[in-house]
Amino acid sequence: MRPTQALRSGGGDAPLGRHGKYLGSWGNFGGMKQKGIITYTISQNRQNPLAGTAHDAVFNTWRRFSKQVLYFAPPLVAFYYAMSWATERNHYLNSKEGRKEFAGSE
Repeated sequence: MRPTQALRSGGGDAPLGRHGKYLGSWGNFGGMKQKGIITYTISQNRQNPLAGTAHDAVFNTWRRFSKQVLYFAPPLVAFYYAMSWATERNHYLNSKEGRKEFAGSE
């Protein structure tokens, strides 16, 4: 057995890296597994995936709204007042008084 065959065991026909070194199998690229990393898990039936959703939704929505309100509120208010003025002006021009005032200008 060649010495490089021991390094490639479990990799099958895995490609060699750029510098001729075996890259490792899927999920274990780069060689040996690291030591000293501890992971903990909770059983799926013990997890609560919606914990704090309503609370976070309220406060996250308020935070995002308060950051963006100055970008859309002033144009919205200006457009509202412009439309209000235009509606009132249209009602006046189509009333008896408006027709009488501007009757000879057309």
